[in-house]
Amino acid sequence: MDKITAVGLVLAFMLIIAAIATGGPLKAFLDVPSMLIVVFGSFAALMVAFPGPRLKGMPGVLKHAFFTEPRNPEQILTLMQEMASRVRREGGLLALEEVASELDDAFLRRGVQMVVDGYEPQAIQEVLFLEVEKIGDRHTQGAEMFEALGAYSPAFGMIGTLVGLVQMLQALDDPSAIGPAMAVALLTTFYGSVIANVIAIPIAKKLEIRSEEEIAEKTLMAHGLLSILSGENPRFMAERLNVQLPPGRRLQEAS
Repeated sequence: MDKITAVGLVLAFMLIIAAIATGGPLKAFLDVPSMLIVVFGSFAALMVAFPGPRLKGMPGVLKHAFFTEPRNPEQILTLMQEMASRVRREGGLLALEEVASELDDAFLRRGVQMVVDGYEPQAIQEVLFLEVEKIGDRHTQGAEMFEALGAYSPAFGMIGTLVGLVQMLQALDDPSAIGPAMAVALLTTFYGSVIANVIAIPIAKKLEIRSEEEIAEKTLMAHGLLSILSGENPRFMAERLNVQLPPGRRLQEAS
């Protein structure tokens, strides 16, 4: 689990709750009609905006934000170097056949298997980089749903505010009805802002970062496999792939 994501979310809610508690009772900020307008209204808008199959994948996308941690690029580069050395030491690409069955990454396992099966380098390159492109597309689609939620929830907060104001104006002759109407008017805006700025928009940003990390990871794997296929010296391969990594994450043995 990505602990920093969970900690940030919990900390944000704790700060909001603490700010409320210092000024009065928490129950004053609980209003069922306001929640219904914002939460169900926002998800109803998502149902209008996105097709059903994409919405069904929303829990999986959310899980990706909290439970997916990128692989250390140093580990990937070390693995590429080890596979290149094994090919040179054992005299051919078939030496990777056993390695392919032990890999837990489906993308890398497929790439290694294509190398072992003797596919043309151009064909392998097209397949691997097409898959990298499709991974980016899928991640973009997932982030778009949370970006949309971040846009819809404040809008429904404003709708709730307008509803509450209309109800308040209609009840000016009944002082007892003004308070509940004002609660709907103000709390819907509050709920919409919290959903957008504490949950939806930050998660959309985290998904974008996760996508960039995975694309960089898969690109590094693809370049490594193509280098192995071309018979490149393992040390030179590591040197060349090292430049794709940030200076602080580069493989020290290659420098």
